[in-house]
Amino acid sequence: MSLLKSAESKILACLQNDVWSRFVTLSNQNRIWTLKVTNKSSHKHKDQAAKTPLVMVHGFGGGVGLWIRNLDTLSCSRPVYAFDLLGFGRSSRPSFPSDASLAEEQFITSIEQWRQSLGLERMILLGHSLGGYLATSYTIQYPERVSHLILVDAWGFPERPQPQLQGSGGQGSEVKRVSPPRWVKALVSLFSFFNPLAVIRAAGPWGPGLVNRLRPDFKRKYEDLFDDDTMTQYIYHCNAQNPSGEVGFKAMSESLGWAKRPMVQRVHLLPPSMPVSMLYGERSWVESSTGNTVAQIRGKSPTSITLIEDASHHVYADQPEEFNRVVESICNTVD
Repeated sequence: MSLLKSAESKILACLQNDVWSRFVTLSNQNRIWTLKVTNKSSHKHKDQAAKTPLVMVHGFGGGVGLWIRNLDTLSCSRPVYAFDLLGFGRSSRPSFPSDASLAEEQFITSIEQWRQSLGLERMILLGHSLGGYLATSYTIQYPERVSHLILVDAWGFPERPQPQLQGSGGQGSEVKRVSPPRWVKALVSLFSFFNPLAVIRAAGPWGPGLVNRLRPDFKRKYEDLFDDDTMTQYIYHCNAQNPSGEVGFKAMSESLGWAKRPMVQRVHLLPPSMPVSMLYGERSWVESSTGNTVAQIRGKSPTSITLIEDASHHVYADQPEEFNRVVESICNTVD
């Protein structure tokens, strides 16, 4: 954990605006590691304080450090909060239940207790990947606390396609979808017994090198800020700790990463007046057509879909200028 703190400190040293960072203690004594970034220009502080804060929720295996290319710009006109989800980064790592709905509820309760501890009345809530799934679930439960929901390449929305028997032109013949080879099924079955990031911990001292080889893109995404392995070291130390939030994620997901409780089945529970903005990376593995499905389900409710060119799943790091511009524009519609 001390190495994670050191890596994060090096990352946050890049920020130009004022940073307030501390652990926020919840009623159950769990602690949520939190950043608040505000504009350094003192004459803007009064105007800024009156604006609805932006709260940013990272994705699976991430932490507050991944927002380093966004925090300064987005905090120019309003306070920006970022926190490590319960069970991730520097936050507490409690045990999570194996039931999907109970694991989800534990995440949501921690976010609400965090909000209460900070006294935030309303917020613009932005979530990336797993953070987008949890932000939606939170907004369904506590809609009065969210002014605008921003989903960035959100995980867990589509329903898992079911293998179907297809008739061919009424001839009575049936064509089965091609089944994966037996060895693939065996591997998937084997890995289902492990937590998703177990291989990183099992690698021991070779772990950081393994992260570098598995995710060389992280180094490239931030190479204008760091010419060394700072970001991959940060990712490694975020995930070399005892698995906690990772266990919660495993409880909520089916094999190959589908959600057991797909969010498309619940988006109709969002208030009709709740504005929802969905951002997708053009080259992401997350299917942007899900945004169209959400828009159809919500009907006349305010729902927008933005595709960011030349961006993969980590939209905020691939195209930070465009991402910041789009998010700032959305925030300005609130106040």
